[in-house]
Amino acid sequence: MERTGHKTTRRQLLSAIGMLGGTAALYNMMTTLGHAAETQFTGPPNLSGARPGASVIVLGAGLAGMVAAYELTKAGYKVRVLEYQPRAGGRNWSLHGGDTYTELGGATQKVGFANGNYLNPGPWRIPHHHRTLLHYCKSFGVALEPFIQFNHNAYVHNTDAFGGKPQRFKALAADFEGNVAELLGKAIDLKGLDAEVTAEDRDRLKEALRNWGMLDHDMRYTKGLKSASHRGYDRPPGGGVNGAPTPSDLLPFDEVLKTGIWNNMAFFMNHEFQTTMFQPVGGMDQIGKAFAKQVQALITHNAKVTKISQDKKGVTVSYSDTGSGQISEAKADYCVCTIPLTVLSQLDNGLSPKMQAAVAAVPYSNSVKVGLEMKRRFWEEDASIYGGHSFTNQGISLISYPNNNFFKDGPAVLLGAFASGMGGYQLAGMTPEQRIEAVLEQGSVFHPESYRKEFMNGASVAWSRVPWALGCCARWTEETRKEHYQTLVSMDDRIVLAGEHASYVGCWMEGALLSSLDAISRLHKRALEA
Repeated sequence: MERTGHKTTRRQLLSAIGMLGGTAALYNMMTTLGHAAETQFTGPPNLSGARPGASVIVLGAGLAGMVAAYELTKAGYKVRVLEYQPRAGGRNWSLHGGDTYTELGGATQKVGFANGNYLNPGPWRIPHHHRTLLHYCKSFGVALEPFIQFNHNAYVHNTDAFGGKPQRFKALAADFEGNVAELLGKAIDLKGLDAEVTAEDRDRLKEALRNWGMLDHDMRYTKGLKSASHRGYDRPPGGGVNGAPTPSDLLPFDEVLKTGIWNNMAFFMNHEFQTTMFQPVGGMDQIGKAFAKQVQALITHNAKVTKISQDKKGVTVSYSDTGSGQISEAKADYCVCTIPLTVLSQLDNGLSPKMQAAVAAVPYSNSVKVGLEMKRRFWEEDASIYGGHSFTNQGISLISYPNNNFFKDGPAVLLGAFASGMGGYQLAGMTPEQRIEAVLEQGSVFHPESYRKEFMNGASVAWSRVPWALGCCARWTEETRKEHYQTLVSMDDRIVLAGEHASYVGCWMEGALLSSLDAISRLHKRALEA
């Protein structure tokens, strides 16, 4: 990018954007410049030439395990899957009315949701660029519908701003952008920008700021129809005698800053959260069920793996039936292990010391989700909110409105909490009943007239208390990836690990699938070389 007498490098530009807009803006610009890519899926793997009689045992019937079993079977391998639970899907899971769930510690919840309502405790949305998952959803006949990620009419709440009263996202975002645009315009006039910006570019930037920030002809952000076109009106445009709109009052900029609204604005620019997003019709578990239909005959359910061993001849897995306690063994030439690292690290797993160190090095997040069934869709009827999220700095982090059955009468389930960090620890330490009470109390700030009045029942999942996962998903750091990642994803003699933990798309179903396809491709290559 040429400037008079100087050159601005891409690195300098990216650094400036990163300082101004944070990592979300930086990643977005990197994508624009071709330095970041969508997920790496070009189609199912080519596993041709499998040796007759070659066998693979797959541990875990989550999405990673089932796609491995599906593709290996297509290639001609003899495959068997061992699954701890009585169902397939793993963290691809939905709780429906009538379901029963018991967490570590013994607390049991019987879900009381009405027919058709559900809570997705794990994954709940699918980005448009998660091509692997979308490919298999289409192949296996999973019906998808839009997931409303970004809703301008939802709320943002901060206990330190506006006396703790939530404000509409659109008003906060518009006032933030307008004030920033005005300040930047003043900096241009005072020649406060970098000397590398030419006079011609300064004029272009001022015109951009005028349109982006809804500034008036004097480059000021003021109350008027122009600002109201972004932030909303006191009286919206109508028809007839009183059809003229009335602009809304601007919020005090110091209070806008206290809300931290830029964090919510940046959230929607994160590559993973950009529109369009999708969800399965009827609950996220529809994906797991569709995968299971392809490989159901291969799965042994209620099989708790107790020991994994390997030698030059193959892999032996000992497992017990969770009902009878009967111990059995399964043997194969190779093993694809998709057991969460939190559980695998506690098993006699037969892995090399270096691999065991990698398995033990990766902690898991502690997310908590709480579903609240309400008698009616008051967020639609009273507040004109259709899907999307309202954010808060309280422990629950956000509430998310259902993206299906708009305008329907009768009960509906909203996500009353998606807590992590300290909020997740606090909720996980409570009983299910206490969680519901805490979530109702915190969520009431958004809909004080209706939240408790319309509440019927709820269900919660604290992932640190899920017996078969002991955490939500893997949380690598830059340091642990540098030291352990390549070890974790390598073939450990006859065993290869797969799952979201073995990917750079962590905590997403896409990462689990990509990891699995990569793992079985390397397993196949090893088998052909044997």
